[in-house]
Amino acid sequence: MDLLFTIGAFVVALAILIAVHEFGHFWVARRLGVKVLRFSIGFGKALWRWQRHPDDTEYVIAMIPLGGYVKMLDEREEEVPDALLDKAFNRQPLWKRSAIVVAGPLFNLLFAIFAYWAIFMAGDTGLKPIVGAVEPDSIAAESGFMPGDELLQVGDRLARSWETAVFAVTVKAMDGGALSVRVRDAQGQDRVRLISSDAVAELSDEPDLLRRVGLEPKRPKIPPVIGEIVPGESAEQAGLEVGDRILSVDGAPVESWQAWVAMVRDRPDAPMLLDVERDGRLLHDVEITPGVIDSDGQEVGRIGAGVDVPDDLMAGYLVKVRYGPVEAMGQAVGKTLEMSGLMLRVMGRMLTGEASVRNLSGPITIAEAAGRTASYGLDSFIKFLAIVSISLGVLNLLPIPVLDGGHLLFFLAEWVKGSPLSEQAQLQGQKVGFILLAALMTLAFYVDLSRLLG
Repeated sequence: MDLLFTIGAFVVALAILIAVHEFGHFWVARRLGVKVLRFSIGFGKALWRWQRHPDDTEYVIAMIPLGGYVKMLDEREEEVPDALLDKAFNRQPLWKRSAIVVAGPLFNLLFAIFAYWAIFMAGDTGLKPIVGAVEPDSIAAESGFMPGDELLQVGDRLARSWETAVFAVTVKAMDGGALSVRVRDAQGQDRVRLISSDAVAELSDEPDLLRRVGLEPKRPKIPPVIGEIVPGESAEQAGLEVGDRILSVDGAPVESWQAWVAMVRDRPDAPMLLDVERDGRLLHDVEITPGVIDSDGQEVGRIGAGVDVPDDLMAGYLVKVRYGPVEAMGQAVGKTLEMSGLMLRVMGRMLTGEASVRNLSGPITIAEAAGRTASYGLDSFIKFLAIVSISLGVLNLLPIPVLDGGHLLFFLAEWVKGSPLSEQAQLQGQKVGFILLAALMTLAFYVDLSRLLG
């Protein structure tokens, strides 16, 4: 069921973002007088098609949902009747063709702005920017961070939530140099923690720099209370029941569900004696032997039990950032521009070898993220859509033939030259573009599989 949910969320995300991109081309083409023959979401065999009249646009949903296209009337692809020549794409002035091509990526960026605007209007919920743990001997520990520090400002950027603090640190790290973080410590005193320039340079291409420097956000301890029993597995065989609270394992007290899970994972096929509280009664020496499963090539324990999470558990650990309509729009535009710039900078650093290709995400990683964010709630899924939509917009504007940016590159050459490039030159450019795109996709798949296989 988890796999089906992930695949479903991935397909929905792709359908939305492809539809937005292709609708940009479609809408502008129609407004500029170009005849659109087909609007397709997906490639390959048509699963569904609709056309009001034989001369109208045909709408198609195809089998392979990894893209889409808008087919316009064009003399380079088929013979065009004289009466329709003025509606052919290739007969349009350069500015119209450029506007139609750039509309796809532009609509992806506009979608991201609208998504962020809606989130900021409704309220963006995230973890409070409070440090819960500092890893010993880490960069954070050397920089003086302490549990209980509330992150107030990263450089000149306010840290309204843990997520915004991570983003601010990532952006500032790209600039290089030492990183100053203003905090309010557990005693209520404002202080500045300084992360050295060497540490920033070493970790500047990490996806979550705060975690890599040794900082963890403050989270509640989940009580070690069982909320679900999987039939046939170790927990049921040992007689554990829903509502049982695990007090100790082999005499060692269990403070949280996280600690209980760690104990189980560390003891595959090793008997454990539990003290359990059930309905106010104490049960001593309940014996259980975790089963053995493979996790990233390592054998770990599993008992087949789920946690009972109290409804109000996170209430004191979350913060909601909300803006009025006008300010929310400004924040949305700024966020979209910053994300676009950050993606371009990361791509540039990967090309020069300054950043790792681990920053790439292929279909597998995107599918996992789609399923995970969809399971968190609508607002998380919308934020995920915004980020991927920005990625699609930025990627499609790169000057690579076969992408929208490649077409714009051809148009630029046409403007400079005073006439279109020859069909042979465009064909050679398309071949180079296909090779570059295939190499990029292969690399993204490789990085995905490397993550998946550990």
